[in-house]
Amino acid sequence: MDNIQIRKFQDEDADAVKELFTLGMSEHVPSTFVHLLKQPLTQMVLMCIFCTLMASSKSFLLPTLAVTFCLAGARQVVIYSFNKYIETSLRKDLNNISEKYLKGKDSCFWVADSDGRIVGSVACLPAENAPGCLELKRMSVRRSHRGMGIAKALCRTVAKYTRDRGYGAIILCTSVVQVDAQKLYEHMGYKKTREFVAPEFLAKILNFTLFEYRLDLQQDQKRD
Repeated sequence: MDNIQIRKFQDEDADAVKELFTLGMSEHVPSTFVHLLKQPLTQMVLMCIFCTLMASSKSFLLPTLAVTFCLAGARQVVIYSFNKYIETSLRKDLNNISEKYLKGKDSCFWVADSDGRIVGSVACLPAENAPGCLELKRMSVRRSHRGMGIAKALCRTVAKYTRDRGYGAIILCTSVVQVDAQKLYEHMGYKKTREFVAPEFLAKILNFTLFEYRLDLQQDQKRD
């Protein structure tokens, strides 16, 4: 952390932040695909395809090829879903960070700067469905700079900002496949408060669970 500076976002950081977010989200494609394969519905469909074709063709080749094509198609669906999410997130706020986070009341966006290179980011803004809380968003750290305490420093930056503005807690959402993120937040004192399935139709079919976490700042201050 010696050469890492946590500072407020500047307009010239925009392209680097969008690249960082896109790369970070794309890293979850393999784990999401594995999550898909573990679902009973997926396994049942693949087994039915294999057994049906095996019985009709009396050959291992056709059912094996069919299952392989199904798996390849499923992976493309996962990639498409992540690309759509990235596209939506860019359009929703990351294409205009200054307007969304720097001009709004009690909202901010920070970057981790390593010798002029953006290696991390985090943001917060008032939570829509939790009065008296700020919501932590857009946490990301470049893979090459993980394990250096940057994510923890970004979390502490949000916590200080939240305290200074008189809010009592921070909330955030993460997904079932973001295991490292869950470990980070739990280490920082966040408690899991809710589990729910993402509202998209495909997410419901695949049981793609989201977790809501909350950090009570009074308890956090006592712990410190």
